Amino acid sequence: MSRRTLKAAEAIRQIVSMAILTEIQDPRVSDVTVVRVEVSGDMQTAKIYVSVMGDETKQNLCMKGLKSSAGFLQSKVAKRIETRYTPHLDFVLDQGVKKQLLVSKILDEILPKNNHEDHESQNEEE
Repeated sequence: MSRRTLKAAEAIRQIVSMAILTEIQDPRVSDVTVVRVEVSGDMQTAKIYVSVMGDETKQNLCMKGLKSSAGFLQSKVAKRIETRYTPHLDFVLDQGVKKQLLVSKILDEILPKNNHEDHESQNEEE
């Protein structure tokens, strides 16, 4: 990514995050975190990766709410950044946080057993 697209991506992330937090009235849109934004090289599209707390049903409802708010959010972006074209906003559910929590849970289940075995093997060596 060029410096220009990185700068635009960060600006879009800030604008969309604040608008979701303070201006969207849709009850479906809640517990959303904008994780990152990827802007295409031609500045025509911006993929907005979001994390949504809750079960799959809540996540799907929230994504529908975000997609229906895309025009409003796009107009917010258009007012704040100066580009020839306002990027089309695509919302993508980022599973990274969910996967991270799952990995952490699995490690918590595994590590105590390993630590216990390590202590036993050390005691046997002494």
